[in-house]
Order: sequence, then C-alpha cells, then structure tokens
Amino acid sequence: MYLEHVNLVVDDVEAMLHFYQAAFPHWYIRSKGQGTWHGKPRQWLHFGDDYHYLALSDNGEHKNRDLTGHQVGLAHFAYVTNNIAAVIARLEQAGYSIDKPGAENPYRKNVYFIDPAGFEVEFVEYISDIPAQRNNDK
Repeated sequence: MYLEHVNLVVDDVEAMLHFYQAAFPHWYIRSKGQGTWHGKPRQWLHFGDDYHYLALSDNGEHKNRDLTGHQVGLAHFAYVTNNIAAVIARLEQAGYSIDKPGAENPYRKNVYFIDPAGFEVEFVEYISDIPAQRNNDK
C-alpha cells in the first residue's frame, strides 16, 4: 500500500504548479480539465509521475489554516529526496525561501517550505538506511 495522491483545493493552480515544478522537475501534468464542485465551476489538474501525484483544484475560498495556531487541519506533508541541497537550490532559484530548517539530527536533513496556497511542505534526506536511526528524534 502507498499514498497515491493528495487532493488540494487552492486559489491559484498556476502558482502551485510553479512551486511544485521547481521541487519535482521530473513530474508532469498527467491530466487536467474543468468541472463543477457542488455547483461552483473549477479547473483541476493532476501533477506527478506514474505512481504519485498532486490533484490541484482552483476556486478555493479563504486562507489556509494558521500554521502557528492549533486549528484542526493539515499541518504539513513530506517528501523524501536523495539530494535535499538540490531541492532547496531549485526552489530558491524559483523564488521561494526556506520557511524553517528542520531540527539537527545526525541521521537526516530536513527543511520546510510554504507553497503558494499556504501548505507547509517538508523535504527530508535520510543519511542512514537503518530505520531505528532514521526515525530517531534526537
């Protein structure tokens, strides 16, 4: 079993696409179209690879949850990479800044960015292939 997709309602699909194209240059638009959701028109697209994708739909209303608060909702989602420095460089070159660095850990490097819709995205590179070390919070 694996996570196939995450469905995000946003206000600007093109801005989201810009961010995620920088993070994942090998991904592509798998499909896109128009439809309605409970009587409201929307555009949508699926951006990813053959196994995983982000489903993005526009016409979102209001701001995302306050990430420093305690509201119910998505805190963040994370992607594992083999080269966190390259991910950071691509995102910074595309105009995005690190929101916060991850905690110091001898077995992993991680960093957090905020995407254009206000979702926090973590990128993590594991230094160890031993699960007990990778999952160690020290």
